[in-house]
Amino acid sequence: MNVRIRYIAAAWALLAWTAQPAWADFKKGLTAYETGNYATALKEWRPLAEKGDADAQYSLGLMYDQGRGVPQNFSEA
Repeated sequence: MNVRIRYIAAAWALLAWTAQPAWADFKKGLTAYETGNYATALKEWRPLAEKGDADAQYSLGLMYDQGRGVPQNFSEA
């Protein structure tokens, strides 16, 4: 696994530990993302991002930036 992704995953864990209800869905998305299941990550993170969850918004931004599971789109990222 890329060191950058590990660093980002660790940062998410530290930032999201207080948001327990949302954390469960975010963690499910993170696990999916780390295993290459980008469709599930997108499904878990999009509703959280639309509700203002900064971690989910950042994660979706990475997906669009890197074109993982979605067409690469720097404007959307």
